[in-house]
Amino acid sequence: MKYLPAALVGLILAAVLPGCGSGPGDVDVDAFRGRIAGDATEVMPLLAGMPAPQFTVRQADGSEFTFAAGPREKPAVITFYRGGWCPYCSRYMMDFRSAEQALLDLGYELLFISADRHEKLAAAVDQGDLEYTLLSDNDLIAARAFGLAFRVSDEYFNKLIEHDIDIIEASGREHRSLPVPAAYVVGTDGIIDFAYVNPDYRTRVDPGVLVEAARSALGRTAG
Repeated sequence: MKYLPAALVGLILAAVLPGCGSGPGDVDVDAFRGRIAGDATEVMPLLAGMPAPQFTVRQADGSEFTFAAGPREKPAVITFYRGGWCPYCSRYMMDFRSAEQALLDLGYELLFISADRHEKLAAAVDQGDLEYTLLSDNDLIAARAFGLAFRVSDEYFNKLIEHDIDIIEASGREHRSLPVPAAYVVGTDGIIDFAYVNPDYRTRVDPGVLVEAARSALGRTAG
């Protein structure tokens, strides 16, 4: 798995958003919110400077979890990942532990959201103490709200099946869709301060970069 430095994050976002201009003000959020893209390269994610949406998903025990857009008691780091079946996602979640305490010390709520049904999350929670919250978004409510949802191609779906990975069974839904892996830093005012989105699931934002972005964001809300 590769990590990209902060200097290239803007280039990644520009590549994912063809025709959308150079800044958040050029994107018609309502035009793509709720959409499931036909391919990972066609997603149109929310960007820094935009308001984060409110959404309701489920925790590992099946209870509802509502993310309030703002104002919020605590800022949040939201990480979208494909699912517990994805080795790249599992490795990233392990690597994230190096940044976990620093983010908690800064006062952040840590949320990890996947398309897995909540029963799949329960096994991961039982494996040990987690300082972040695992959330089930198997109806892609949050992924669609952030403009991250895409439908898996028949070719890739069949390739996963060949490796004994069934995303229909994992999600408990027939949509055969996933979120593009992404990381967001959201302030207490509900505004996105940092966004990293990459259609190449093998490349993620370095956890250390995420800590620095989160630290920098606190300066904005404090000011």
